[in-house]
Amino acid sequence: MRALRILLVLLVVVGALFVAADRLALHFAESEAEDRVRISGGSAGTTEISIKGFPFLTQLAASEFDRVDVTLKDMKTEAAGRAIRVGEVRAQLHDVKLGSGYSSATAARATGTAVVSYADLTAAAEDGVTVAYGGDGKVKVTGTVEILGRPISRSVVSTVTRADAHTIKVRADEVPGEGIPGVEQLVRTKTDFEGDIDGLPKGLELQKVQVTESGLEIALDGSDVSLTG
Repeated sequence: MRALRILLVLLVVVGALFVAADRLALHFAESEAEDRVRISGGSAGTTEISIKGFPFLTQLAASEFDRVDVTLKDMKTEAAGRAIRVGEVRAQLHDVKLGSGYSSATAARATGTAVVSYADLTAAAEDGVTVAYGGDGKVKVTGTVEILGRPISRSVVSTVTRADAHTIKVRADEVPGEGIPGVEQLVRTKTDFEGDIDGLPKGLELQKVQVTESGLEIALDGSDVSLTG
């Protein structure tokens, strides 16, 4: 009986050591991965990597992970030639395979969300244009134009849509023209716009845009998503 107890204790100790080694290796790998993530056409203030699944070491040995969560914060990129800040990008990557020497990683499929605040949209817009929440899933865009030498400011309620896999489009539902020819088109040159959200991990594309009180929430989806390069 004593020998059996000793054996059980040894098994517990070995198991605990394996778990500790596994978690230590996981922490080290996540830190290394955070330093290696590259964003095409953009940069991120901070990158967080969370590798799911247990044990980690067996997944590493196979160079394949069931799921990896990536969070990019304070991402800076461009839209329509203007700098734009994307507050946060969260992505869940599935079936992630490591490249030779662990220098690259590609996910078979991925989903996620990008968040852009109205303050950041305003900062990226043309001079004299502000963007705010308009209620009922709409945005309010205010622009200032010059008519007959006088500056005129107009606010419109606009719809935000996905134009394509990388582009969002903002268009006013209606522009009060006040009976003056050309006023509507002139105001639209300020209030209507579209822009590409570049800098996302390669393979990740825009699927849907939702207008919320705090900003735009952009649903992301993709396949063969690259974490580096």
